[in-house]
Order: sequence, then C-alpha cells, then structure tokens
Amino acid sequence: MKSAYLTIFGIFFFVNLCTAQSVVGKWKTIDDETGESKSIVEIYQQNGKIYGKVVAILNPEKRDGLCEKCSGERKNKPVMGMQIIDGLTKDGNEYEDGKILDPEKGKEYKCKIWLDDDNKNKLYVRGYIAFFYRTQNWYRVE
Repeated sequence: MKSAYLTIFGIFFFVNLCTAQSVVGKWKTIDDETGESKSIVEIYQQNGKIYGKVVAILNPEKRDGLCEKCSGERKNKPVMGMQIIDGLTKDGNEYEDGKILDPEKGKEYKCKIWLDDDNKNKLYVRGYIAFFYRTQNWYRVE
C-alpha cells in the first residue's frame, strides 16, 4: 500500500514538473514600454509547432477592438481570439523560427520565446527584425 502511494505521488510530481517547464499554457502579457497588463494569450502546440492566440483582453475599453492596422486577412478582424504567435519550433530551450503579430501596430515580426531559467512562470517573448529586437516578459496564469 505504501508503494502505491509513492507511485501515485511520483506520477503527480513528474506531471507537475513537466507542465511547469513547458511554454504551453495561458500567459499574461505585459507591455514592455508601459508595464501595463494587456491580455491573456493561450500558447498551444499543434503538429509539433507552437502557436498562441488572444483569449482575454484585460482593458474593458479594448475588448471589442479590431486589428485596424493589420494587413491581409487580419485587417479589421477582432483581436480577441486572434492567433498572434505562429509556427515556432523547439531548438534546445528556446522556440524560434516563427512569427508574432503586434495587433496595436499591425506588424508581424520574427519571434523567439523561452522560459526564465530560475522562474518557469516567466516567459521571455522576443520579436525582431534583423538585429533590432524588443523583448517582453509574460507571466503564467494559473
């Protein structure tokens, strides 16, 4: 009986450890310029690649906002529910070679994301063009 409890505890511990080290989940976005909490993005894996979509907008005045500055099929579409991270692939401890959309600017950037080594509830999100980049800190939502 004691070994059964240890086995169950071990399984829960292992599952929790694996989940805590994954970028998959819900993340609160923080504007790197203002420090303001903006939205919740759900990061998910599909066909071996990582994607992210906006599942909540925290400012009530912006909840029905449209991507007015976007081009193509995203132009004037609701930001809520929009896929903003597209096609990242795992490379070591990072996910890269995909794109991220900034709905406020309507611009798409190359993207790289990775977990903080010390705090697995903190995600670094970097959008870049050539050697110019901007990095935001996102925080896991339980």
